[in-house]
Amino acid sequence: MTTTDHRLTQLQTLEAESIHVIREVAAELERPVLLFSGGKDSIVMLELARKAFAPARIPFPVMHVDTGLNFPEVLAFRDRRVAELGVELVVASVPDAIAAGTVKQEPNGSRNRIQTPVLLDAVEEHGFTALFGGARRDEDKARAKERVFSFRDEFGQWDPKNQRPEIWDLYNGRIHLGESIRVFPLSNWTELDIWGYIAQEQIAIPDLYLARERDVVERQGMLYAVNEFITPREGEQVTRVSCRYRTVGDANLTAAVPSHATTVEQVIAEIAVTRLTERGATRGDDKVSDAAMEDRKKEGYF
Repeated sequence: MTTTDHRLTQLQTLEAESIHVIREVAAELERPVLLFSGGKDSIVMLELARKAFAPARIPFPVMHVDTGLNFPEVLAFRDRRVAELGVELVVASVPDAIAAGTVKQEPNGSRNRIQTPVLLDAVEEHGFTALFGGARRDEDKARAKERVFSFRDEFGQWDPKNQRPEIWDLYNGRIHLGESIRVFPLSNWTELDIWGYIAQEQIAIPDLYLARERDVVERQGMLYAVNEFITPREGEQVTRVSCRYRTVGDANLTAAVPSHATTVEQVIAEIAVTRLTERGATRGDDKVSDAAMEDRKKEGYF
């Protein structure tokens, strides 16, 4: 006689936890929004939101803080996925803010820091009280400090020493006028979990995440694909390398990694043996200082 095994797998447990968080926000907070860039983490988060309310539509809009330096393939994927789900897309434009003079371009070419006031302005304009973000604790030590419900004051700022306790799966979403909550349903996921879920659910992703031959230049030990935002500097040599992207931030500051993984299953095999985080391996904008991410989060970055 056989007995049915009702134990959940690792991915089933993570999925159930994330869906519970998403539904809790929709029940507790007045006007949530899901931050969706077209990257793998926000793709999985959007799929979890779809599952949380199926067969109904997702009951809140999605928002992208557009730096103007995005990979075109990612923007095309973003628009296609939003259209498929029939959800409202809010675009907070950094180039528009630069043109209006509300933010100023930094000399190093990074627009990470000036995303923050653009994001906060959009939150105030639309009255958003909760923002779903796709951050995971394994990405960065600053993100490892985050609660699932991360309280932000009336200025959108984060104080890592003044956060609410989270006992079991009980979350406190009470806020005063002007305050907000950043919510991270993927907090307990790892990069390997994300890829395992993409494979399990057969979720579409931008082709940038899979390896192919690309023209690259090497800077600070990282490979940057030649594109409209990256052109060879004097003395740099362009080489053709089989590579892929582990994360897709701004095209001018996001590096590729050498790879021959042309399928999701091959990507999983690579991630399973790597010992360097995706941001450490590919994000030039996080090399400003060891506390770069935490400094931006305190200012209001997601």
